[in-house]
Amino acid sequence: MTMTFVKKSSALIAAGLLSLSFFGSAAAEPTKPECIAPAQPGGGFDLTCRVALNGFQQTGLLKEPMRTIYMPGGVGAVAYNNIVAQRPNDPNAIVAFSGGSLLNLAQGKFGKYNENDVRWLASIGSDYGVAIVRDDSPYKDLKSLMEAFKEDPTKIILGAGGSVGSQDWMKAALTAKAAGVDYKKMRFVAFEGGGEAVTALRGGHIQAYMGDAAEARTLLDGGTPIRVLAVFNNERLPGVLANVPTAAEQGFDINWPIIRGFYVGPKVSDADYQFWAKAFEDLMKTPEFAKLQEQQGLFPFNKTGAELDTFVKERVSHYKQLADSFGLIKK
Repeated sequence: MTMTFVKKSSALIAAGLLSLSFFGSAAAEPTKPECIAPAQPGGGFDLTCRVALNGFQQTGLLKEPMRTIYMPGGVGAVAYNNIVAQRPNDPNAIVAFSGGSLLNLAQGKFGKYNENDVRWLASIGSDYGVAIVRDDSPYKDLKSLMEAFKEDPTKIILGAGGSVGSQDWMKAALTAKAAGVDYKKMRFVAFEGGGEAVTALRGGHIQAYMGDAAEARTLLDGGTPIRVLAVFNNERLPGVLANVPTAAEQGFDINWPIIRGFYVGPKVSDADYQFWAKAFEDLMKTPEFAKLQEQQGLFPFNKTGAELDTFVKERVSHYKQLADSFGLIKK
């Protein structure tokens, strides 16, 4: 009986060690970590990956160096389809996303996949929409711009770096709606990017530019003659824009956060998912991360795991309702 007991005990111990070994390997650090940027080099997705790469490198939270893989197409659609269909359980790959990605998901622009088909991992910051005019503009605040817009929509030309249905177009459409103007009657000019839009603003070709806070901060720091009328956020922003009131403070319901973050494949194991989530949580506590956010023009918006998953799905639901109200969803 003693021998039998010893044999059984040995077997149980061996099984336990094997189990620990299995789970330990499942949660091991990725051997070839990579960040997929769903665009060409440069721009927001590249910026998002750069924060992760530099952050993990500077803090040593990842032993293996991370690399960036560029996968352009459809404001994230190509990368989304690739990770869901071809690399659903790859523990090495994290994919950058933005508020624009969520807006396109809401409009059904990612094909057969939706917001439930990946695991939302971490957000590393946010930007916010703003209304910008020339510094010599007759519009000194958002209310005066809105009053002129409502009086004669044809005299106020709004410009931004995006086509119909994009984030920038949405900011303009929300501005029209808040002014009580039919968005179909607003005059909107789409430019290739923010630089062209600012040039048009300074030349008097448009009266207001629906831009982003980080961009506005950079323009002001560089001495560009602009005035920021409002921030599209629930509260004022720190730094250079601290004295700019929110749209809500001026009586208009316009709120447009521009989140940046990462997701992983739908079949990535819980252990591997938790490794990444913990790595980002630890990164977000470091002074290096705060400095990277500041350098990249991002405002703090640090969420991981279930908290981010809830936020993303609530945001996509909101975008669906919004897009539908503007006739952007085909039925």
